[in-house]
Amino acid sequence: MSFLVIVLVLWVEKFSAMRQRIQQDGAWLARLHAMERSDWRQSPWLLLGLLVLLPVLALGLLLWLVQPVLYGLLALAVHLLVLIYSLGRGDVQAALGPFRDAWRREDGQAAYHAVERDLGLQPEEGPALLEQVQGYLLWHSYQSFFAVIFWYLLLGPLAALAYRLLALAAEQAELPTLRERAGQLRHAFDWLPVRVLASSFALVGNFVAVSRALLHELLSWDISAAQLVSKAGRAAGEVSAPMLGERGVATLDELWQLLIRAAVVWYAGYALWVLLV
Repeated sequence: MSFLVIVLVLWVEKFSAMRQRIQQDGAWLARLHAMERSDWRQSPWLLLGLLVLLPVLALGLLLWLVQPVLYGLLALAVHLLVLIYSLGRGDVQAALGPFRDAWRREDGQAAYHAVERDLGLQPEEGPALLEQVQGYLLWHSYQSFFAVIFWYLLLGPLAALAYRLLALAAEQAELPTLRERAGQLRHAFDWLPVRVLASSFALVGNFVAVSRALLHELLSWDISAAQLVSKAGRAAGEVSAPMLGERGVATLDELWQLLIRAAVVWYAGYALWVLLV
């Protein structure tokens, strides 16, 4: 069933706007901010348990109840809805559009403002801005798709939902201690899938370059997932030195193609696993 679900997710992503309708975080975020102002704000681990663990347990109970219904078709629908909800927010390609246009016409100032406005980053000056955007593309693609798919295939929809709720807490929480605890748990969730993705980059890109770039950091707990996926992606794609103009924009397309090839490897590998097992 898992393979069918991820194929359906691709179809939904390509041919419908269902993702935007399903990914409604308003109620959960309202609950998050209300609990941050409550007496429980002194216990960030308890807050995380209530905000993340309770919805996950409720989902597990729902799946247990609907599994026998309609020969599992209702459970299939729940899997599909949960996986779509658990994917990342926003369209990274659309968000990069204004930056790409500005960088192509060599307007560094407009590109700087586009990154600040559309990507929510603190932009760097000069050519380093392109490297920052390349890292954003790789990180956003990883946390929006690859991490969610990894945990779904490994542990099912409960793990996928837990990852997304932790990500929302780490990004949206106003309470520093809660944001820190959520970030710590998310770092633990990211440790394995980001390394699997880096290995996939090595298979579909420059294996030697990835090996050299990550040889001493592959098993490190301290390096963040964003740093690791950025290093691995830029090494695998043999990205040239940042420069203004069309050649700089082309590096974003090269990284996007690298991500697509890595996704194909994941799908093909899982399909082979299903056939053999």
